Amino acid sequence: MLALTRHNITNYLQLMRADKPIGFYLVIWPALWSLWIAAEGMPDPLLIIVFIIGALLMRSAGCVINDFADRNIDGFIERTKQRPLATGLVTPKEAIQLFILLCVAAATLLLFTNRLTVLIAFVALLLAALYPFTKRFTHLPQVVLGMAFSCSIPMAFAAQTNTLPAIILPLYSAVMIWVIVYDTFYAMVDRDDDVIVGVKSTAILFGRYDRLITAFLQVIFIGLMIKIGLSLELGRIYYASICLSSVFFAYQQLLISHRDKNKYLAAFLNNNFVGLAIFFGLVADFAFYISI
Repeated sequence: MLALTRHNITNYLQLMRADKPIGFYLVIWPALWSLWIAAEGMPDPLLIIVFIIGALLMRSAGCVINDFADRNIDGFIERTKQRPLATGLVTPKEAIQLFILLCVAAATLLLFTNRLTVLIAFVALLLAALYPFTKRFTHLPQVVLGMAFSCSIPMAFAAQTNTLPAIILPLYSAVMIWVIVYDTFYAMVDRDDDVIVGVKSTAILFGRYDRLITAFLQVIFIGLMIKIGLSLELGRIYYASICLSSVFFAYQQLLISHRDKNKYLAAFLNNNFVGLAIFFGLVADFAFYISI
């Protein structure tokens, strides 16, 4: 059983990355985009709460299972050598128990949704649990992570409308590509260490073409978001948010051009503003055009 002493709780929270909310932000933005699009404006307030709490719990669970999978590797990587499993402050058994507890807590939220949402949620869980282990045998774990994170999109539509309309496909594709880009930036931080320990990633696969490939993927993302806007007949406020996202992408490319680990991390973190900009663009656009 989990030992709930003050010291252990601190270690569990660290394992869940409670002190680093960026992962939660990057998970919740696409879910909120999808809820607003599905509702064509203001979604069910209960669903907003369910998805926010669910994103927090599942992001935490994802961090726990990731560290469990990497427990024998993290100690050899500069950025991760102080993680609780790597240092022995949390045992593998405790990590699995915490993972199950977080998943069960997230599953209870599904009681406020419907059968279709539940089915998609199980697919998302399988992908999220699979992701950390794919780093052993493929250079494309970021694709699996993108598939997992993007499951919040059909889940949001299913919860709000109990349907899976065609607009999900370009939105799912856009978010999956976005995840590949920003997680490649994140993987660049550890690229040298990962090569030594045998962990695979798109950062290693792309090699010296990493800037070119990530920039190309960012262009595809922008193109898909424009296509979504046209399909939904969104207005100027939405397109302004897409333009602002393009500026953020250009800034990220400038950051990684320095080939510095801190700059790679800064480029990764900057993606929060991309998600935030698009969210406000959607909210403001729907609010403005509904009001007129």
